[in-house]
Amino acid sequence: MRNYLKAVFWDYPQFTDKENLRKYIQENKNSSMYLWILKRFLEYGRVIDTISYFKIDEITNQLSELKLTPYTCKKWKRISEVYSVSCRK
Repeated sequence: MRNYLKAVFWDYPQFTDKENLRKYIQENKNSSMYLWILKRFLEYGRVIDTISYFKIDEITNQLSELKLTPYTCKKWKRISEVYSVSCRK
């Protein structure tokens, strides 16, 4: 089984363990590290992995705060629209 976290955190091996990363995210919810990890996921992670660590609402609420590439911003705005609409039905 492949560890897709290595694509997101190739330069930070301490974040490639799923359970350690989940715990770290929970413990740092209100910090700049939380936003940094979210940005790394949005820029380099697969959508399926990103939404397994972050709720769509969390992502949507932070999009304007993160300095994302134009492509990534557009992609996640669209994903946010699609998932938010499908969740309301």
